[in-house]
This record gives sequence, structure tokens and C-alpha cells, in this order.
Amino acid sequence: MVGDEEVRVMGFKSAFVLALLLLATGMSGCLGGGGDDGLPSEDDPFNVPTWNIADWWLYTFSTPEFSDDTTRLVVAEDDAEGGTAYMLAISNQNEARRHAVLNHNPFLGRITHDNLSAFEGGEPGAVFKFPFQKHDSWQFTLFETEWTAEVIEVHLENNGVTRNRIAVITASADDGSVLAYIFDESAGFLRTLIWTDPSGVEQLNIQLATFGSGHEGEVWFIRAGDIFDKEWDNNGAPNVEIEDSFFVSGHPSAGDYDEMIYWLVGEMGGGQSSGSLTLRDHADLTPIFEEWTAGDKTSELGQAPYPSGEYTLTGTQTGDSYIHLIVAGGISFSWTL
Repeated sequence: MVGDEEVRVMGFKSAFVLALLLLATGMSGCLGGGGDDGLPSEDDPFNVPTWNIADWWLYTFSTPEFSDDTTRLVVAEDDAEGGTAYMLAISNQNEARRHAVLNHNPFLGRITHDNLSAFEGGEPGAVFKFPFQKHDSWQFTLFETEWTAEVIEVHLENNGVTRNRIAVITASADDGSVLAYIFDESAGFLRTLIWTDPSGVEQLNIQLATFGSGHEGEVWFIRAGDIFDKEWDNNGAPNVEIEDSFFVSGHPSAGDYDEMIYWLVGEMGGGQSSGSLTLRDHADLTPIFEEWTAGDKTSELGQAPYPSGEYTLTGTQTGDSYIHLIVAGGISFSWTL
């Protein structure tokens, strides 16, 4: 017998998939890039695309916690992992830093040739499963979550001039989270991905704006390691002190970092609300010193020198005060295309 909660989850997932299908159909023929060659039919095999160096995709990333971010992903290498993987980089160094510290883009770094699998924790995860046949199912790990995926639909788009296929996929987790995404054959990559938590809140929304080939210029990839992530939510209490610390060594498998990258958020309410935060290293240098007064709402991406050792955090909070600090270590790679 199916319980009320399971019925609720099934109903939510069905509505979500329907909305995704409508989005897929509504976007038909709207994307840039690609060409009019090669008109697929429903019977053609949905093969793994071959990427070339300097191919690119422009995506918008939306999260509930951080501001929207538009980023161009670029193929920087086609012979990584002993000739078995591509290397996806970013066309802007600050954006590469942002994605390194916020860690919300799973499609950076190594992507395998055979299945366009993204690496997480040193292992490739099969987010896709070619040749995308309806009702195919498989398991993979992404965002440190185990997912069971199914191809809901393979849809042929036809605008009278070009034909293009998309694969609509959903994946579910044991906690009720849902991952829904579309692979676009003409783009050769992801068109959209939406990650929704058990309560129905979108934790990540990735949308493809356009794509192309022949990118020119410098591109970056930052191999990151998580160092520190903490929130302080004062909820109206007076005169609260912040005291914390963390230790920095190096990347667990790749050695010393080039730099530390941080994302700092401060949100102050009205009245007497205020806050401050100072980060000091073991030489008593202060990579971070920030103060907020009532009504301030700021978010800041920054870099700090990387001497290994202990770092200390001190600060104050009064009234309705919220502070969030994320710190990652980064090892930078760049290519000129």
C-alpha cells in the first residue's frame, strides 16, 4: 500500500517532470550555435558527442543562497586522464575562483570521452548514459548523493528547418531529492539541470544560454579543496562574540595550494544590528577584516595568501545579524587558446 507521503512525492515528481518537458519543448530552436547539417531522425543512434578544443557553452547558475552567475565553459584539453577525458575550464579567472569556493558546478575539470562523465571525489560519475533510450535507468553519485536516474523521454524537435533530439532525464535520491535535466544533441551537452530538495526548494538551476566553437583567449581551472564553511545567525541576541579556528595544510592529493579563496556574506537587520569578522593567520596577518552596520547586505569573493598553519576567526554580532564564511584552497591551471 502506498502511503500519503509517497503519494505526495510521486505527485510532486510527476508535476516537475511535466514542467521540464514543457520547458524542453518551449526552448526548441531558441538556442544559438550549432548548424543545419546532420538532421537526425527518431531512429538514429544517440551517440556520445565528440568535443573539440575551444568548444564552449554559456550557462547561468542559480542557487537560493548565492547570486546568479553566468559562466562560459570551454574545452581546454582533449587528452586528459591519459587521453581518456576532456578538461573543461572557465573563460574568466574570477569566475573560476567563484566556482572553486562555492562548489556548485559539477561540470568542471575532467569529463570522460566515453560517456561525458563528471569527476567527483576522484571518480567519474555517469550523469548521462548514452545512447539515451526511453526507460533506461542507472545509478551515479553527484553532490555527494546517490541517485537513481531514468530516461523519461527522447524527444525530436523540428522547427521546419532543423531537427534536434533531446533526452529528458530525472533522478531521485532516498531522501526525496529530485534531479531533472535535459541533454541537448545539437549543443552536445547539458541544456538544463534542476536540483530540488525534499521540500521542493530548488538548490541549483543550470540553464544553457548559447554555445559555439573556436573560443580564443585564456581559460582557467582551479582544483579546489574545502577548508572551512560556517554560518553565524544571531537572531536578535545582543553582544555575541565569534571565536573559531581552522588548520590549513594542502590538497589531500595534489600538494600545496596556490592561494586560498573565500566567499563572505554579511546580512544585517534593522535597529542596532551589526557584525564584524576578522581572519588572522599564524603570522598575525589579517586576510579578512569586515564590519557591517544595520541594513548592510554584502557578499564578497576574495583571495588570501596561502601559508599553511592555523587560522583564527574573531568577530562580534548584535541584533539580527547573519554571517557566512566559506574558505577553499585552490591550485590554478590555465591555457591560452
